[in-house]
Formats: sequence, C-alpha cells, structure tokens
Amino acid sequence: MASHPTLDAELVVWWEAEAARLDSLAASARFGFMRQHYARKAATARARAQVSRLREQARSVAERPATA
Repeated sequence: MASHPTLDAELVVWWEAEAARLDSLAASARFGFMRQHYARKAATARARAQVSRLREQARSVAERPATA
C-alpha cells in the first residue's frame, strides 16, 4: 500500500467537507429556494464523494494479493 493517500481518498474527504459546509449554509438560509439550492448542491457533493469512495474500495480490493 502506498504511503501517501490517493487522489480518490483525498476527494472523499474534500467532498464530505463540502457537503457539510453546504448543509450548514442550507440550515442558515433565510429563503426556501436558497435552502433547496444548498441542499441539492450538498447531495451532489455526497454523490461525488461516493464515486471516489467506490473507486478507492475497488483499488484496495485489486491491490490485495490473491490467496489460494
């Protein structure tokens, strides 16, 4: 295993932080349309994090040595 995180691992952390930031903005929004806008953007950020998470999991499975 590499001693440094992969780009996908870093993206998971970044997108999750971005989703949390957008959730905070949605919670403090004064108008409903802004709440919905930030909520949609947060959902998109979580979806992007999931894509990178799945890539990272596939990478870790592929790197494991086969046992017989």
